[in-house]
Amino acid sequence: MTDHDRLLELLASRSARHGSFTLASGRQSSLYIDARLTTMSPDGLALIGPLGLAALRDSGWGVQAIGGLTLGADPISCAISYASAGTLVPLRAFTVRKEAKQHGAGRLIEGPFQAGDQVAIVEDVITTGASALRAAEAVRNAGGIVAGVLALVDREEGGREAIEAAGFHVLVLTLASDIMTRMRGAFRPM
Repeated sequence: MTDHDRLLELLASRSARHGSFTLASGRQSSLYIDARLTTMSPDGLALIGPLGLAALRDSGWGVQAIGGLTLGADPISCAISYASAGTLVPLRAFTVRKEAKQHGAGRLIEGPFQAGDQVAIVEDVITTGASALRAAEAVRNAGGIVAGVLALVDREEGGREAIEAAGFHVLVLTLASDIMTRMRGAFRPM
């Protein structure tokens, strides 16, 4: 079994549920994917870091930093950053707050992000694409150059196309349809 297959198995067994759910986008769905149940586990992080790093390297984007809207992007960005530590081009992870802090430095972007960085926006689950686009706007406003978006899961509900229509390339590690296939039709209510 490949690492990609192992990741699909983890997402299907831990993160995906059938039922009736209201998503963050406000949409109704019979499939809920709580990626954090995988992205915040040791074995999930151990798979996501190298797989994400390989996808970014294969893309040719030449990024120096990775990050996205907190909270979903945070463990993925850190896993990829950690996996890159021993490489010739280590990647710095950052997080984009939902709103700027009202104290301290008042930052919207936290971590070692720098103006001029070529970055990949990270997303846990793409549904509408709004979170990735919000993070991309924050990075651009702070002087970063957005090379594209890397997502752990594409729900295949038009979000990827919305991101691409905004002018960004999109890489995805897994598709919701592949996760559903791995669920083997088992009904696992939330």
